[in-house]
Amino acid sequence: MSALNEFPMPAPEAPDLDIDPAEGIAFIDGDYHPLRDAKISVLDFGFMRSDCTFDTVKVWDGRFFCLGRHIDRFLTSCETLRLELPVTRDELIDIHFECVRRSGLQRALVKPICTRGMAVPGSRDPRDATPNFFAYAQPYSDTIKKEVQDRGLNMIIASVPRISPDSVNPKIKNYNRLDFVAGLFEAYDRGGDNVLLPDEDGNITEGPGFNVFIIKDGEATTPHRGMLEGITRQITFTLCEELQIKTHVAPVPTVDLLAADEVFITSTAGGIMPITMIDGEPLQSGKPGPKTEQIRDLYWSKHEDPEWTTSIDY
Repeated sequence: MSALNEFPMPAPEAPDLDIDPAEGIAFIDGDYHPLRDAKISVLDFGFMRSDCTFDTVKVWDGRFFCLGRHIDRFLTSCETLRLELPVTRDELIDIHFECVRRSGLQRALVKPICTRGMAVPGSRDPRDATPNFFAYAQPYSDTIKKEVQDRGLNMIIASVPRISPDSVNPKIKNYNRLDFVAGLFEAYDRGGDNVLLPDEDGNITEGPGFNVFIIKDGEATTPHRGMLEGITRQITFTLCEELQIKTHVAPVPTVDLLAADEVFITSTAGGIMPITMIDGEPLQSGKPGPKTEQIRDLYWSKHEDPEWTTSIDY
């Protein structure tokens, strides 16, 4: 065999005997491991077919934020996708706490994931697969960098339409995101910070990992269809009620986005984040709007409220 046809194998890496648990801890295969060591098979349908669901829970200053809502949504997602979770609700909660305890992280994102798993050899039938559950805690990171949040995002409205909700149910958190990936490349090519996808009728749906609200004449509106009904989106309704801001769930045509007084996005990993430019053009003053800032301040104040949070015993 010529040298051109030889494929030398790289030398195996020496085991890292000094792994910092603060890099992340995973529960996988029934036990806890450093996050960097957590792996699934390439034959898992979650990897091969994006046949899985997940959730993301925030830990802020040693407290879970709205943990119960996330747990309920994850369980509903598993049930809807006919994924038989191999742990009970109480065990699921315990695993969330233990991942954080073992990592020692005061600010973290915790992700439970359930994949379809591996089918029996030779089968492509999802009924022949055994669901695979794992979870992990990793250091907290924002959806959007803090400095971008503070100045407000330049949000691009993509030409790529969102996957139809008649094809993939967006109310179930999933990794079917090639439409978002295409939209992100378009946004970056156009100098944007991130992207919102319209549906095929030209109504705004959502972005990769966040919902959107517009404020017009003092009232807030968020899209009614084609998007995940995010936990922070739900929380925003409560915040607006406390601030006496009327909210509506209704179609949001692109033209309404451009004509809004204020626009903001919502996400677990980021909270309430203002948009100050649309497609490179300033929105109103080009600065975060006053009602957005009100909602944002109230949102972060809830992270110290025992009614919204669950303390972790480290």
